[in-house]
Amino acid sequence: MPSAIDHEARVPVFAHLEGIVHIFVDRSADLEKAKKIVLNAKLRRTGICGAAETLLVDRAAASTHLKPLIAMLIDAGCEVRGDEAAQAMDARVKAAGEDDWHTEYLDAIIAVKVVSGLGDAIAHVERYGSHHTDAIITRDHMHAQRFLREVDSASVMVNASTRFADGFEYGLGAEIGISTDKFHARGPVGIEGLTSLKYIVLGEGEIRT
Repeated sequence: MPSAIDHEARVPVFAHLEGIVHIFVDRSADLEKAKKIVLNAKLRRTGICGAAETLLVDRAAASTHLKPLIAMLIDAGCEVRGDEAAQAMDARVKAAGEDDWHTEYLDAIIAVKVVSGLGDAIAHVERYGSHHTDAIITRDHMHAQRFLREVDSASVMVNASTRFADGFEYGLGAEIGISTDKFHARGPVGIEGLTSLKYIVLGEGEIRT
């Protein structure tokens, strides 16, 4: 949520704000790759803004992917809060409420939801996300390209852990923070001044060590 500084400042401000980070497991996702990426994104460091907070699973993959992903997270010490479909897969899943989709836990807790395909996943990210970092796990090139194009986040990733959203990892040196804003231009404005950056990470199952 915007801070008092955002509301009261008389100079332009860009803020290091919430990382409500999503991973979408597409219908074509490789299960072993998905397990590796989700585990790293959620549990490598839970208290940072690039940690995954919500796992979305395509309904078309739920019968094969949802149960093992949930079991893996719980067995690793992560609390899972899920919708009815997620709860049906494992008795240890707690019921997710509306607030869970808005929450940056910064802890070993993740919200899990089954969605009706790519469009539904993108709509969920747009409604509940913070425009920080979001990832898709897929073997479908067209789905990957649509996700990259339509998800309006500072970092959008394909088949890679969201933990790569980091200034040092991007070659920028020491990181001050990660802005989810689109900062204004100042002085004479050319094409560069009318644009903002969107980092795209393409992977084949990479995780951050």
